[in-house]
Amino acid sequence: MKKINSVHFGGKLLGSGLAATVLVPLIIKLITGTFSPWFLLPGGTVLIIWLILFIIEMRQDFAKVPYYAKHLTDTVKYDSARQYAVIRSSICTGEAVAGFKDRETGHFTEVMVIRNNLDKQQFMKQYGIDTIKKEY
Repeated sequence: MKKINSVHFGGKLLGSGLAATVLVPLIIKLITGTFSPWFLLPGGTVLIIWLILFIIEMRQDFAKVPYYAKHLTDTVKYDSARQYAVIRSSICTGEAVAGFKDRETGHFTEVMVIRNNLDKQQFMKQYGIDTIKKEY
């Protein structure tokens, strides 16, 4: 079954729904000086459609694969001669991101968020890495 993939159009649909919910009643009130709950119908309809599409998207995997894990099969090109694996960790928040750092330019390419040791092991296994450096 082909996926709807609300990630690509979800933001536009959600934004238009919120705009229609807020702006349409506001404009009508400014023009006519009256307000009716019926003015909320167009934007509310768009928001309900967005919610339904989002639920469909989330249930298409039937909970077999976590939502974030669907994109882990998209691999970033890794050249061990030019790059090395590194985990960047924030001193303030502790958030860790695994990726590759270019040896010449120092450019860091993010690959995935590391939330626990299993994520780290999965990253290392996916790219065939034995050791990984940690930077702050």
